[in-house]
Amino acid sequence: MKLHTLAPAEGATTASKRLGRGIGSGLGKTSGKGHKGQWARSGGGVRPGFEGGQMPLARRLPKRGFKSHFKAEYALINVGDLNGFAKDTVIDAELLYNAGLIGKMMPYGLKVLGEGELNVALTIKAKKFTKSAAEKIEKAGGKAEVI
Repeated sequence: MKLHTLAPAEGATTASKRLGRGIGSGLGKTSGKGHKGQWARSGGGVRPGFEGGQMPLARRLPKRGFKSHFKAEYALINVGDLNGFAKDTVIDAELLYNAGLIGKMMPYGLKVLGEGELNVALTIKAKKFTKSAAEKIEKAGGKAEVI
């Protein structure tokens, strides 16, 4: 292999459009812009969403909803999803994340919900537990530790 023999793969490069270079090129005279009008002018055209002066759709529709920037967001898990762990395992958010049971580590930590049944005695460390979740964990012989 020599430097002077290097070339791009076949079909990897395309020549640029040469506009306004005669009728035979197919892009002469108006250079593919058609005849007159806003779109044919230098710097012509309109911004995205412009509807010709008509009130835009985004302004015709009512504003809706609210999202609080101060809402406490927790990673959620149901007690029924914890049956796959061995007896006496200490479970925390990091272990659940590595096991793929929670999608991402949330800033406020882990909250355990009471959906499903728990058949294994586990020690679960979380920021919050629902009443039913704490009852089911205790009933199975485990511990619900608030951190």
